[in-house]
Amino acid sequence: MAKIGIFYGSTSGVTEEIAEALRDKFGEEICDLYSMEEDYDEYSQLLDYDYLLLGCSTWGAGEVQNDWREPLFDMDIEKPDFTGKTIALFGAADQVGHGKHFAGALQLMCDHFEKLGATIVGEFPLEGYSFEHSSAVRNGKFVGLPIDEVNQSELTEERITQWVEALRPIFVGTESAVLIPA
Repeated sequence: MAKIGIFYGSTSGVTEEIAEALRDKFGEEICDLYSMEEDYDEYSQLLDYDYLLLGCSTWGAGEVQNDWREPLFDMDIEKPDFTGKTIALFGAADQVGHGKHFAGALQLMCDHFEKLGATIVGEFPLEGYSFEHSSAVRNGKFVGLPIDEVNQSELTEERITQWVEALRPIFVGTESAVLIPA
């Protein structure tokens, strides 16, 4: 069974909590958790994994969280090859306070890693969200999992569980899956 690398940037702690919940749902024994601020040194760490969960909250007018800025810039310059890597994206976003740019960082991350050859999986339905605009919507779904702890914290656990169950066959296979009850 392949290991899953979970890399996240978190300013207020919400994306960190999502990353920890994802690790717990998939199983600690198959997930390595990295804070972009504390544990990340260079993009080769990402390349050590065939399966990645990348967490980035959305800030301002749809921008990525600060801990991702320099790594994304470095990868833009050096253009590492992510061909064969499967990536799913998640992050905190505020659909009311930032409804014009809701979850925009997910789209920036998606575009970035697709250009480097990665396969992006983990689209998530729009149902239940209420926002003005999101660049993270492609073909009628989000390109990853947006979590709105500000306005819909009561839906967080359900959304994480739904997303993990959709990813489980891709990331760990259904036969060898470790399901941790909610």
